Amino acid sequence: MSPVAQLTPSTIAMLLVPPFFWAGNVVLGRVIQDLCPPITLNFLRWITAFVLVLPLAWRVLLPSSPIWGLWRRYALIGFLGVGTYNSFQYLALETSSPLNITLVASSTPVFMLGLGAVFFGQSVRKRQWLGAALSILGVLTVLSRGDWHNLLQVKWVMGDLFILLATASWAWYSWLLAQPKDPPELRRDWAGFLMAQLAYGLVWSGLFAGLEWTWADTAIEWTWPLLGAIFAIAVGPAVLAYRFWGLGVQRVGPGVAGFFANLTPLFAAVMSSLVLGDIPQTYHAIAFAMIVGGIVVSSRR
Repeated sequence: MSPVAQLTPSTIAMLLVPPFFWAGNVVLGRVIQDLCPPITLNFLRWITAFVLVLPLAWRVLLPSSPIWGLWRRYALIGFLGVGTYNSFQYLALETSSPLNITLVASSTPVFMLGLGAVFFGQSVRKRQWLGAALSILGVLTVLSRGDWHNLLQVKWVMGDLFILLATASWAWYSWLLAQPKDPPELRRDWAGFLMAQLAYGLVWSGLFAGLEWTWADTAIEWTWPLLGAIFAIAVGPAVLAYRFWGLGVQRVGPGVAGFFANLTPLFAAVMSSLVLGDIPQTYHAIAFAMIVGGIVVSSRR
């Protein structure tokens, strides 16, 4: 067996798609944070995703669908993946900086390995911990811009707690996806499987948005940039990213897939370079090598 037998080219391609879209999600979320309340933004994003997926998966909502009998499972998956994860992320953007958010989110592989070991009976090999360390070092290299003294200037705020909760929610969500507890016909239908999550997740996100409007001073500035951003984050970071993430997790498990999430800050840096005209620096290449090295080391048998 080859050192990375689990990671076929098609699986690698699948797991590269989500961090690419998530990098764009952070950028767009920051741009439109003054136009729409964070939890309401999450609700609008998933309503749009629901409309996009509905023509492909409307049968999942019929009374005879198996998702109603498995309501506990899909209610929890919807709560974690749809209701809380991005709500916490958008809340974090209100007070935290992209630097802090990415810094905290770099703990994703650790959460994946820890939850797998404690709650799902997965043994964690030394190689996986080494891979996690390499991956996090790669993220820190990007965030510090090659100068580690920059990390000492980071100021921690309430938003950092929200992104920590988001990271834990995503790790738990990913482990639930890996459990073979779904009807085979639903598992094979990516749109139907996503709709099963949306059917319950929209209830949670709608409830949270209602609480936000009850307790907070909220207002929406309906502009074309906001509408375009909502559509963009529904298509990319929601529908497509969740589709490919789910497939990737089913193939290699959350423990390996979690390392790909740490490519998000690198993709964000590249996007900034393209938009702002900045030339990529040597530390970007070093960070990429570290993150990829973490993926390779962790996936070795």
